[in-house]
Amino acid sequence: MQELLLTAARETIETELREAANLAERLNNDFIQACLLIQACRGKVIVSGIGKSGHIGRKIAATLASTGTPAFYVHPAEALHGDLGMITAGDVVILISSSGHAAEFRLIVPLLKALPVGIIAFTGNPHSPLGEAADYCINIHANKEACPLGLAPTSSAVNTLIMGDAMAVALMRARNFSEHDFARSHPAGSLGTRLLCRVGDIMRNAEKIPCVSDRATVTDALFELTRTGLGLVAITNADNKLKGVFTDGDLRRWLMKGGVITAAVQDAMTVPGFTLSAGQLAAEAQALFQQYKISAAPVVTEDGTLSGAINAHDIREAGI
Repeated sequence: MQELLLTAARETIETELREAANLAERLNNDFIQACLLIQACRGKVIVSGIGKSGHIGRKIAATLASTGTPAFYVHPAEALHGDLGMITAGDVVILISSSGHAAEFRLIVPLLKALPVGIIAFTGNPHSPLGEAADYCINIHANKEACPLGLAPTSSAVNTLIMGDAMAVALMRARNFSEHDFARSHPAGSLGTRLLCRVGDIMRNAEKIPCVSDRATVTDALFELTRTGLGLVAITNADNKLKGVFTDGDLRRWLMKGGVITAAVQDAMTVPGFTLSAGQLAAEAQALFQQYKISAAPVVTEDGTLSGAINAHDIREAGI
């Protein structure tokens, strides 16, 4: 039984890979024109398919939407019962049917042409009613399904998925879609956090900022270090302008050279000290911490006013 299972799995993979390898040679002018049609579209891209084609269609729509092409999926049956109202003139519709004979599309296509909208067919039969009715036909034909009965969409489903990815990636490159663009549609992911989160979004504010006056003593700064646990204290003047920073390292160096804790903190602080701005990316701040081998920094405005503080732990907690 174990050998039977492994043999069936290997044959499935080999068949699907063999069929997928034939796709590249089917990329023709219809593929180019379909991409140009989508690129020029000022509306939406609607993907539709039934059965396994519908499941693949949902994935294609999701990939397009996350890579710069506004897109969503509509079920053909639901389209015939009201959801066609989601489609308006100027949209582009991708209809998926391996056979090209889906009954629902025979009813839908004339309605789409009357709007009008651009129609792209993903089908394994370019000479089918769907293939001939579409403006552009993308050939996803599979000579052999991996299913031993030749019935379950396997190779053809993989071909559809691959061709959808090929179209999405081609459009990404044509639009110069960047990782920053990708992050805007994935704000909750790790990439979105890294590319969108700024120092001002996660820095410590108000009473959480470790800060003492430039008239304070080393003792005062020591208490503030202990209170906040940030690893540094910002030293400011009466106008809340940053004058310097006092860190755990400054304290150790001060004591080692014989300094007393009753001395003025100005004598022991680092001037001017490393600072960040609220508008900097948190990922950039993390890189700077590593570069300069520091673990915390005050955040200041352009005129040097103290506005916050942040350390490496805060950045890690934000998921960066």
